Amino acid sequence: MINAEFHYDSSGKLNGFKISGHAGYDESGKDIICSAVSALAINTVNSIEELTDDKCNVNSDESGSLELEVLTPSNSSELLLRSLYIGIESIRKSYGSSYVNIVK
Repeated sequence: MINAEFHYDSSGKLNGFKISGHAGYDESGKDIICSAVSALAINTVNSIEELTDDKCNVNSDESGSLELEVLTPSNSSELLLRSLYIGIESIRKSYGSSYVNIVK
């Protein structure tokens, strides 16, 4: 199962995420749920880095885990993170909570 954890700062502003695990929808290399979530997450990281002046920490590992922390969150980065949430929630609704778990 993919776990998508969304992080908030002390004021309630969305400022990061950690996505880990595998959906198990299909075999490795053919799993459309993993591919879709990965594409959304990587695009979000790239968009924040390219379209904002926000400082970020990004970590990934060989297992496919990806974590982003926006150190200086702006309204723009929060909007991009909310878009990621909406995209992952849409995938979860389409394919079921047995493949994608969201921790808000």
